Amino acid sequence: MDCNNNNNMMRKRRDRPLPANPTIPANPPANSVSSSSSSSMAAKKLWVEENQVRDAGMDELLAGLGYDVRSSDMAEVAQKIEQLDMVMGNGYVEEISNLSVDDAVYYNPSDLSSWLESMLSEINPPEFSSSTTTTTTTTTTDTFAFPRSAQIYDEPTSSNYDLSAIPGEIVYGERTKNKKTKYELNHHQHQQQQQQLVVPDSCSSSSTSAGVSQSGSLVVVVVDSQETGVRLVHTLMACAEAVQQNNLAVAEALASQIGPLAASQSGAMKKVANYFAEALASRIYQSNLTKSTLSVTNYSSFSSFSQILHQNFYRSCPYLQFAHLTSNQAILKAFVGEERVHVIDFGIKHGTQWPQLIQALALREGGPPTIRLTGIGRPDSGGSPGSAGLDPVREIGWKLAGFAEKLRVGFEFQGLVVESLADLDSETLRLREGEAVAVNSVFELHELLARPGSVEKVLGLVREVRPSVVTVVEQEADHNGPVFVDRFNEALHYYSTMFDSLESGGGGSDGQDLVMSEMYLGSQIFNVVACEGADRVERHETSDQWKTRFVSAGFEPVHLGSSGFNQASDLVSLFGNGDGYRVEEKNGCLTLGWYTRPLIATSAWQLGSNTKI
Repeated sequence: MDCNNNNNMMRKRRDRPLPANPTIPANPPANSVSSSSSSSMAAKKLWVEENQVRDAGMDELLAGLGYDVRSSDMAEVAQKIEQLDMVMGNGYVEEISNLSVDDAVYYNPSDLSSWLESMLSEINPPEFSSSTTTTTTTTTTDTFAFPRSAQIYDEPTSSNYDLSAIPGEIVYGERTKNKKTKYELNHHQHQQQQQQLVVPDSCSSSSTSAGVSQSGSLVVVVVDSQETGVRLVHTLMACAEAVQQNNLAVAEALASQIGPLAASQSGAMKKVANYFAEALASRIYQSNLTKSTLSVTNYSSFSSFSQILHQNFYRSCPYLQFAHLTSNQAILKAFVGEERVHVIDFGIKHGTQWPQLIQALALREGGPPTIRLTGIGRPDSGGSPGSAGLDPVREIGWKLAGFAEKLRVGFEFQGLVVESLADLDSETLRLREGEAVAVNSVFELHELLARPGSVEKVLGLVREVRPSVVTVVEQEADHNGPVFVDRFNEALHYYSTMFDSLESGGGGSDGQDLVMSEMYLGSQIFNVVACEGADRVERHETSDQWKTRFVSAGFEPVHLGSSGFNQASDLVSLFGNGDGYRVEEKNGCLTLGWYTRPLIATSAWQLGSNTKI
């Protein structure tokens, strides 16, 4: 509609003159007959009129101005004004804003409903296009857009992920010709124009609304509502499904909506959503790059910084401290009565696990044993196993040797740097006769799953070492499934719980530790979501899955005992007043979780009695 016509239409008057106010004489005649009786009659008449107004459902304030308008009509008028604002918001804001106050026109509220109806009809709100082109290979739908107030959701009929129980409606779905949107139901004059909404076949029916125009442009509708958290989760899952189906246009459009939805949230959910959105965006845009470029740029090159994040994560929450405590308890139990002990640590990191063990062995009844520690590290970015990567490991060894010397404990340290644990062999470990050996792995074995056969090779090496005990700590999660959407769904649940525990049970850690810990977990999220193939190393599996692998390799579980359970419970009570963290025993393992969700698990293993080397 032409803007000038619009302005002229707005200036059309339907004025209804205000009733003249009755004039009350200042000095009534002294001889007025029955003045009090007349006043009483007038008051009674006014009272009756007011009751009639109420009985008729009229608006009392407008009735006092001489307008007979029902309150229900005003609600309809308000709704149409809102719709008019929505429709005119995009095309007429500038023109309307130029109108001066003098141009204002005041209408009888009783006539506003029909006037607004005519306005809406003349402006022509968005219609569904009936022109749909279908070929043997693709289905194309004209670009469409809905006003923000339009809620066009269909309840999902099926879903591939377990968030379907969350109340809410999905925008993205095939619409039948008989089904009307709420927007259309509010505009009866357009009911005959309803058309079938066709969606690209490659898109999931549980995604958020998206349409592909003939020109290739994409329009995504995100509906404002109070349930933005539910919308956020559905959008994340819909984007993951589009990525899995390689529908990158839809995935990109959905990814762009995650940020605004996340901004409406607070606390852990907002942070988790942003990390997952970043990972999804990287996965989408990496389609024009090589997989190795993504990995080198965003993950492996930050190995040095990863060590710093690891240290902050250790301080800010009980997970790593729980892992070290429960592993050391199993090692101490296996070393009872031994004079020479050798600990092989598959991931030395900062060496924070071992002062506690050295001190416990120093205080052992009968005197401490001679301790030998083999610490295995990873090369820094740009370094090599024989150069720069070895210096940090050696520095850790010197510090531990100085600590053991103060306790008057015989101590020997051997540092190794390898690209992968699969590169180790028994000769490199320099085993000696008469030593009791313990093998320790904290969050290390799952990385081997990126390369087929590596886990079996390492477990074969461990079997050859003939250790007294093998301690393993891994995430209690399944992030190694073959289906991306299932992996994404599991990771979203897992890391949401992790971030919630950091937010609520940080144990008084400062803001820097909290931020760095979130970055530590964020790097894992990135690897789980954005990387594939050998580059995806965060391949976490559950304790039951690890049990199957160890039993197949000839090991049997060792019960960790009540002592480890009690000490672990005392440890977690120091974080967040102990509220939220839960230590539980599961088939001989000890798990640490947040409320009902286990998050990490410690298990101990020994060679089976019938195992052949």
